[in-house]
Amino acid sequence: MEMEMEMEMEMKGCVDMLEKLDIDSSKHVLKFLDDPGDLVRLACVSRSWRNFVIENRFCKDLCIKMFPEVCHITRVMECKNGVDPPPIGSSKVLEWENLQREHKIYACFTRELMTLVSDKCCLQFPIGASSTDNYPDESIENTLNPSPREFERPSYWSSQGASNIEAPETLTYKLKSKLCVIHEIDIQPFQAYFQRGSPIYSAKAVRFRLGYSKLSYSLESEDLDDLLPDHKCDDNYVWTYTSPDFPMLQENCLQSFKLPRPVLCIGGMLQIELLGRVQRQEMDALYYVCVCHVRVVGKPLMSRFDVNIPLDYTLMYFPDAKDVISTEERGSDDHASGWQAFISRLREIRAVRGRNYIFNFLLGNGAFQEQYDSDEEEEEILPVIE
Repeated sequence: MEMEMEMEMEMKGCVDMLEKLDIDSSKHVLKFLDDPGDLVRLACVSRSWRNFVIENRFCKDLCIKMFPEVCHITRVMECKNGVDPPPIGSSKVLEWENLQREHKIYACFTRELMTLVSDKCCLQFPIGASSTDNYPDESIENTLNPSPREFERPSYWSSQGASNIEAPETLTYKLKSKLCVIHEIDIQPFQAYFQRGSPIYSAKAVRFRLGYSKLSYSLESEDLDDLLPDHKCDDNYVWTYTSPDFPMLQENCLQSFKLPRPVLCIGGMLQIELLGRVQRQEMDALYYVCVCHVRVVGKPLMSRFDVNIPLDYTLMYFPDAKDVISTEERGSDDHASGWQAFISRLREIRAVRGRNYIFNFLLGNGAFQEQYDSDEEEEEILPVIE
């Protein structure tokens, strides 16, 4: 009883900041908060404080402050059981419900962005390179392999030769999720141990761009090369973030390039710009850039959030899907090696049976059965039609 009386006396002595300060001063003070949890707790103080926090969109402003890329999002949507609830009520009621929904979603979104563990590899598969010297042996897909050798063969991507040392190159990749927080990107130049002097074909500098693609890629392509094309297609992408230039060392090691701040990639596309060349090949006196391995460090958002692009930049929140992709996240570290094995397998199949057979397999028209020819003692891959 004594404690309750003391608390009541203390409460009577409290001063409500919103009552003593004008609205602009109150807004200025609250904008110094840098934790979405503080804003949520502030909204629990009283009804007037809750209305003030929601009406002024403090959670959304904080999210944009921490991750400026969020400004591209035009609206938010809460999906329960995978469906957006239909609006009910008058226009004033709907407006207030929208503000409440926005407050809730941005509070959760900001909190998740700020508490991510940044030790995951975010690369899913390569899209293409601006040029390739010897496709497919020196293709961009080799850069997912952390080793400079595979099956006793060198594993790397190589550009075409150029007489101009300033000629740039680009490598484009798909990330594991349309929403990824990226902290750093690691690149290892390739050292040609099979050439005299073991030269290292690094670039002078690198730059990174994050965004989304205007195109959709499908296994229903008529040509396997369309699945993993080497091309120049900047018009097919919208880049929402561009990093500063980072100098690259001419050293045979995995070089880490930390971004100035954690960046939210909206769209799941990464492009690495390799700026300039330093090493000339003795055989043809042309300059090349070669990359052995690429790793993207960050954390994909694969559970409660998704984004609808490029139509309307809608951020979708799934409150009932907290652990939907937990098994995929647990196996994400092995994804790059799995993709490399998949590509190697496709090459073997194409060499034996051709592209039409490959796509029959990919589209589910048959399964593989390995048999051996007793005469030639070579492995042969035969279809078993179910």
